[in-house]
Amino acid sequence: MINFTVGPVQSSEAVRAIGAQQVPYFRTSEFSEVMFENERLVKKFAKASEDSKVVFITGSGSASMETAIMNTLSPSDKALVVNGGSFGHRFVELLELHHVPYAEIKLEHGKALKPEHLAPYEGKGYTAFLVNKHETSTGVHYNMNLISDFCRRNGLFLIADCISSFLADSFDMKELGVDIMLTGSQKALACPPGISIMVLSPNAIARINKTHCICQYLDLQIALKNMERGQTPWTPAVGILLQINARLKEIEVQGGVDSEIARIGSLAEYFRRGIKDLPFEIVSESLSNAVTPLHPTTASAYDIFLKMKDEYGIWICPNGGDMKDTIFRVGHIGALTTTDYDKLIAAFKDLQAKGII
Repeated sequence: MINFTVGPVQSSEAVRAIGAQQVPYFRTSEFSEVMFENERLVKKFAKASEDSKVVFITGSGSASMETAIMNTLSPSDKALVVNGGSFGHRFVELLELHHVPYAEIKLEHGKALKPEHLAPYEGKGYTAFLVNKHETSTGVHYNMNLISDFCRRNGLFLIADCISSFLADSFDMKELGVDIMLTGSQKALACPPGISIMVLSPNAIARINKTHCICQYLDLQIALKNMERGQTPWTPAVGILLQINARLKEIEVQGGVDSEIARIGSLAEYFRRGIKDLPFEIVSESLSNAVTPLHPTTASAYDIFLKMKDEYGIWICPNGGDMKDTIFRVGHIGALTTTDYDKLIAAFKDLQAKGII
């Protein structure tokens, strides 16, 4: 199988080799050094300030989405959230669950965030802004400069879910004034799922220290205290943290974050050029390097997903809900090559020749 989904994605040989080893005991100075190195490289690649901190949560990216809200927001806040797809809606659900007052900027699938969407909320007393920098379900990559300027003008605490865009698209946490950045192990980090990562600005840490979290496992005060010694409070997914270490060092050796973004961007462009004559429409007004969202004009998106999986040994990324039959996605993150994309494009063209698409 060739995996063109947006997570889990294909891993390098070095990452896979660690997965085949026995998992070591972790309450050691050696493991602490690995964790400190993970923190250093994540901060470097996120372009975070030196006094930012990193927390590693054993859980998917959604765990960090909820952890961010539980540890920094309360019913006394007034949040503004961008809801342009499945993951924007997840932020809405979490705000409701934790009784945080909010307003949502509801966008149609595939539509970019524009100044006119923000204008009604200027100077209206909002205290926090939540956005999925890349709405993975629809492929829309939001303009973080626009959001950053709005948050600075209005003094908003900014939480950015960069789960699928970290290492795939440019991001400067310090320059943008982002308070919390989230990502996950199974996206462009190209490791197995199971670890989500939170980069916390000094402003975020100050909020955390003033907030009473009612969940012990996801209490960031406890997590930050333990990270002072390079540890987690509870038993983490040790093997994945070691794989993350190998992957971060691999990126560093290959030229760093800018080189990795360029590599992923070139794969995305190669694929998009290759499908120009196929009956697909790119649905996003603002594309990420991480994924190409496609609307097939002559067939069901989910049927194409099944055909590719069952007949060609290829995984593309389906959608659920009201996007199940209208949008599928092709990822560009993980250990992929142009040769892999040649096989994918050939499979699409074969489906076309058979009159299926």
